[in-house]
Amino acid sequence: MSIAEVRASDSWFAKLATKVLSGGALSRAEAQRVLMTPVESLPDLLWAAFRVRERFFGRKVKLCQLRNARSGLCPEDCHYCSQSAVSTARIPRYRLESVEELMNGARRAVAAGATRYCMVTSGRGPSTADMERFVAAAGAIKREFPQLELCVSLGLLDRQQAFALKRAGIDYVNHNLNTSRRFYPKICTTHSYDDRLATVRAVQEAGLRTCCGGIIGLGETEEDVIDLAFDLRELRVDSLPLNFLHPIQGTPLEQQNDLDLARCLRSLCLMRFVRPDAEIRVAGGRELHLGSWQALALYPANSLFVDGYLTTPGDAADKVRQMVTSLGFEIEA
Repeated sequence: MSIAEVRASDSWFAKLATKVLSGGALSRAEAQRVLMTPVESLPDLLWAAFRVRERFFGRKVKLCQLRNARSGLCPEDCHYCSQSAVSTARIPRYRLESVEELMNGARRAVAAGATRYCMVTSGRGPSTADMERFVAAAGAIKREFPQLELCVSLGLLDRQQAFALKRAGIDYVNHNLNTSRRFYPKICTTHSYDDRLATVRAVQEAGLRTCCGGIIGLGETEEDVIDLAFDLRELRVDSLPLNFLHPIQGTPLEQQNDLDLARCLRSLCLMRFVRPDAEIRVAGGRELHLGSWQALALYPANSLFVDGYLTTPGDAADKVRQMVTSLGFEIEA
């Protein structure tokens, strides 16, 4: 499909939004067309995505905060990650935090206005001791903050572990697919795409809500982005974080940097059309790649992280709240 064909009619974007809002599913050709949207037509694409976003989420924006509960010390070789076994990045390295430290993180999240708190550990998957620690932390946090949504990202999980997290009061489990099945071996060899799918399905079987998305800018093609989006649609994930690669010195992808504002926004819009009623979260790399145009991401997305990520900095909660409200959106309480 040529760019000329994409430019032929801006009304196509409005028709696409109407199709999605009527329950229609994007075809592969339509997904390709979204990702080929020329820069001058981005306002039309964003407005169409906003129509879909507004139907399900109005103008509300959910704030989330991450807690790096264990840093580094990971045996996996994910090429984008500063905490992996193949990384020489200078990052803090420490073992799993105590229940009290995890509690303090929850208090900071609430003080920042976040309504979801995500505790993340490096590693292939949780040990028995890890599970006991998070079960205890979840109970303590829920007693103090019963309305705070709790999310954990603990690596690969089996059904038994997923059910234990559900019983403990965890609401969401994050486990991203990251990229397409085809491209996955290019970014990780110590576990497979199917391993990740198995974890997501175990989480669903346990009755937990799924937080599952990907990373744009790893060196994948647009076809890989579409494959990822369609797999996330098939899984019917509840919450879809979309990261944009933040190249970190000391990782195998430290020189990988082919993203621009337009590609980031197109990818977010595609995810909104593919999973219209899912939470779409602008995640890592937002500040780096969107810069002063970050607010445009709120047309397709309805959720943001505040106060940084695992080993990379991000915008403070006060700055994010100001950005959200200045564009006429409202913070979800």
